Amino acid sequence: MGSSISRVGVKYMGLWRVFYAVLLGQFTSFSMAVMCFNSSLSANLGVNAPFTLSFFAYLAMTLVFGSILLYRRQKPHISWYWYVLLAFVDVQGSYLVNTSYQFSSVTSVTLLDCTTVVWVILLTWIFLGTKYSIWQFFGAALCVTGLCLVLLSDSGVGGGGGSNPILGDVLVIAATCFFAFSNVGEEFCVKKVGQIEVITMFGLFGMLLSVVEMVIFERKSLESVSWSPQVILTFAGYGIAGFMYYSLTPLVLQASGATLFNLSLLTADMWAVVIRVFLYHQKVDWLYYVSFLLVGIGLVIYSKPDKHTYELPDGETDQLYQVLPEEAVRVRVDS
Repeated sequence: MGSSISRVGVKYMGLWRVFYAVLLGQFTSFSMAVMCFNSSLSANLGVNAPFTLSFFAYLAMTLVFGSILLYRRQKPHISWYWYVLLAFVDVQGSYLVNTSYQFSSVTSVTLLDCTTVVWVILLTWIFLGTKYSIWQFFGAALCVTGLCLVLLSDSGVGGGGGSNPILGDVLVIAATCFFAFSNVGEEFCVKKVGQIEVITMFGLFGMLLSVVEMVIFERKSLESVSWSPQVILTFAGYGIAGFMYYSLTPLVLQASGATLFNLSLLTADMWAVVIRVFLYHQKVDWLYYVSFLLVGIGLVIYSKPDKHTYELPDGETDQLYQVLPEEAVRVRVDS
């Protein structure tokens, strides 16, 4: 009887953790889709300021979570230069992916952005010692196959959108390398010190690096921008969505790890298709739908729990509650 109760309790907790991680992942995915939409919209409005877009997201993170850190009077537990490194690779990744919207379609960018999964699996396997099953590798391989169809479509077979889709695709794939290092490093940090410190320091150094690169690379671009309510709304929308994305990311990383986090972001592609069809009135090539199918199947296979997931170790099946020696003595005295 005790063994059955123990197994049910472990299985219930395991399912709840999976549901919690998936739910957080979907909120993060939605935030990412909104970021993609605003970045693409700003490119269509003739604005080329990727560092400035990212700046407002980092600024919001610093103000909100920095205030919490100051209120707690908590000193950072990880050296500042590690946060500088993490912020640097994330800022460069954001720059590359935001620039890619100048050359490729929103659907292609969000699909290829999921190539981060490949690099994350390699990095977590090498540096964090994460173990993956054959089925997980197979599921990830299906996702990659689906992403390859996007490249095939953008090379001319399916007629991908954008002025130079191949260049845009290359920029996105390069960005995924930076995002992978950022995700794995952030997962390591958040599991050591918690999300408040990580988000604060990440936002602070991301903001500072963005300012430096804005001054160096984007000063002329910003001077030539024709500011209008629509342009301002795209910057504000990106900043709010970016704040949500970066605020939720550490929670997902803490709950499920970098690999499942990036797999959860695959659903952002569905939002990208909705945006492309209903807002941009563009036709989606049939290869995109095949890609969606392969990515979806790969995600299901990867997420399939192992048959031993809910089994308790030998010798622990009846240890849901054990009477301690001091409790036994107390019971005898009371009786």
